Amino acid sequence: MSKRSGGTGRGCLPWVLGCVLLGVWFSGNEDGWGDGWNDATLSVERFDPRSPRRPMPDIGETFVIADPGPQQDSQGTAFAVDRDGTWLTAQHVTNNCDRLGLVSDGGIEQLVDVLESAEADVSVIRQGPQARFALALTQDIPEVGSLGYHMGFPAGVPSVVLSRYIGQTYAQRGGPGGATEPMLAWAEGERLPSSDGPLGGISGGPTFDQQGRVVGVNAASTPRRGRVLTTDPGAILRLVDASAAVNEAGEIAQLANPASAVALFRVLLGDGIIRQVYCDVR
Repeated sequence: MSKRSGGTGRGCLPWVLGCVLLGVWFSGNEDGWGDGWNDATLSVERFDPRSPRRPMPDIGETFVIADPGPQQDSQGTAFAVDRDGTWLTAQHVTNNCDRLGLVSDGGIEQLVDVLESAEADVSVIRQGPQARFALALTQDIPEVGSLGYHMGFPAGVPSVVLSRYIGQTYAQRGGPGGATEPMLAWAEGERLPSSDGPLGGISGGPTFDQQGRVVGVNAASTPRRGRVLTTDPGAILRLVDASAAVNEAGEIAQLANPASAVALFRVLLGDGIIRQVYCDVR
């Protein structure tokens, strides 16, 4: 169970704001998949710890994430959480994919084993490529106003998005009446490199707190309000525990300022700890 602190006030009236899923849709490129991919079978399991249904925290602010329709070829972000080949990404990136792969120097590496959460927008990728080191996860909720660093590939461009933590919130996936899940809300600040377009493609990337721990997975954004929504850290750890695929604590680097976050991102890119992930729909 994640530690609850710094949520939005109960006195605030609930409000609904349309959100944009962070996936970027594109025409699939068969050339990058390599030989034998057409015969690869992707095994997808579902994990739902809500039996009986896990109670939701008493939070006033809510968001609605519009239903994007049937899954299409898409690109997102994934990151290593165990050196033996375990990765995290967003559930809406892996959902209903026929083939899934991580970008590498030699093209796209096959992924065959995915465990998707039924309570949050997060998926565990098992049996992926091994990594030189792994990122550390935390269940701690940040202090309100503290800095956060969202990393990934919006529009395919490696980027760091700086933000400040606002509080815990709800999101309904698929529009009103859809599944409700707890999330963390962040106020977007600066983007490095500078850009003003949609954050498509950053889905599934890590959000770091100032202690250098992964406190969330990038899930959605609200361009007009400048909000970034990330998965609840407790839900991430429940899925990771259920996967039985993470056997180490991961590495931590202090991120006291944006310069240190950018420097860390460059290391993670260079070592292949954060990569683009591709979903192919036949």
